[in-house]
Amino acid sequence: MPKLQLNAELVKELVCPKEKAKWDVFDINCKGLMLEVRQSGGKTYYLRYTDERGRSHQMKLAAASDITLSQARQMANIARSKIAMGEDPAAEKAIKKSVPTFEQFIAERYMPFVRSYKKAANSDDSYLRNQILPVLGKKYLDEITRKDIIDFHHGLHAKGYKPGTCNRSLILLRYAFNLAIRWDIPGVKTNPTKDVALLNDQEGKKERYLTKEETERLYGVLKDSDNALLQYIIPMLILTGARKREVLDARWEDLDLDRRQWRIPITKAGRPRYVPLSNGVLHLLANVPHTDGNPWVFPNPKTGKPYVSIFNSWNAARIAAGLADVRIHDLRHSFASFLVNAGRSLYEVQRILGHTQIKTTQRYAHLSQDTLLDAADAAHQMAGGMVYAIESVTPDQLGYRNI
Repeated sequence: MPKLQLNAELVKELVCPKEKAKWDVFDINCKGLMLEVRQSGGKTYYLRYTDERGRSHQMKLAAASDITLSQARQMANIARSKIAMGEDPAAEKAIKKSVPTFEQFIAERYMPFVRSYKKAANSDDSYLRNQILPVLGKKYLDEITRKDIIDFHHGLHAKGYKPGTCNRSLILLRYAFNLAIRWDIPGVKTNPTKDVALLNDQEGKKERYLTKEETERLYGVLKDSDNALLQYIIPMLILTGARKREVLDARWEDLDLDRRQWRIPITKAGRPRYVPLSNGVLHLLANVPHTDGNPWVFPNPKTGKPYVSIFNSWNAARIAAGLADVRIHDLRHSFASFLVNAGRSLYEVQRILGHTQIKTTQRYAHLSQDTLLDAADAAHQMAGGMVYAIESVTPDQLGYRNI
C-alpha cells in the first residue's frame, strides 16, 4: 500500500492499476487517511485506525467527489481525536445504521409485546394505524424530537379530534418510547414525549353519578327485564365498581367467597387485580342461578357463554327507571362516588378500581355538599363551637376600591 504526499491534483489524477480491482493510497500528511481508487474510476476516503483492544478498523469518510482533500483530512483528525478519548466512530456508525424507524419498532417489538399481555392491544393498534404511524412512522427513532411530538399532538386537535383522543395517542407514544429506552433500542436515550402536557379534556364534561334514590329506582325495574340475569349483573357492577366486560366474563373459580375476594385475571392494564367482596355482593352471588358445570357467573341462557352485549336489556331498564342519560360505565363512577362520600380515601378507591395512577382516581374525588358541610361543622365542633361576632364593614373600610 503506497504512501504519497497527496494534493488536490494528485487525487484527481490517480488511477487504479489494471491488475487490481481497487488500489489503496495513504496520505503521508494525515495519519490513517486512506484514498481508495477503484477500476470504475470512483474514489473514496477512509480512516484506518486501531481501537483500544488492538483491533484494526476502516471507517468510511466520504466519496472524493463529495469533499475536498482538506475536508477529508479534517474529518480524519476529528475522528482520531474521538478515538483517543475512548470513543469508537465505527461503533457509532454501526449503531446509527441499526436504529429502526418508528414503524419498524412498532411492528417488530411494541405490538408483539402489548399483544402478549394487554387486553386493549387492538385499541393501541387502531390509534397507531389511523393517527400516529401516518405522521411519525417513517422517521427513525432517534430523529423524533419533542417538537415533532408537540406538533403531532396539537395537530390532531386542530384536525378536530377530541382532547381525550389526542391525549390517548400521546400516552401511547410515551409508553412506546419508555419501552424503547428500557429495551436499549439503538438511538433512543431520552423520551421525546417528556414534559409534553396533555390537553384539558375535562372542560365542559359532565360526570354522571347515581344518587341513592336513583339507585333504588333502578333496582326496582331490573326484575321486570326480559333478561333474567340483568337483576344480578347491574347490582354487581354497582357494588364492585368493576368494568362491564370484567363482570360479564366473571368465572366462579375466580371468586374466593371464604376470603371475600374476586380475582380478575385479565384487566385493562393487562395484569390481575383483586376486588373485595362486600356483604351485599356475597348476598347477590348466593342468589345467582348456578348451573353445574358452567364456569361463568352470568352466562347467557341461550349459549351458556358470557353475553356479547346486554345493551338492549340495559337500555330498556334505564328508560323504565327514568335514567335514560345513565351509561353502564357511569355505574363505575357511581361506585367511586359512594366510596368517597362515605369518607373513604382516594388510595382505597384507587386500589379497588384498579387504577395504575392516582391521577385517574382524582376525577372521582368529588364530595357532596352535605359531606363538605359535615366536615366544616366537625372542624367547628373541634374548635369548641366558638362563634365570633364580626362587625359588618364595607369594602371601602377594608381598603378595597372598584377598578
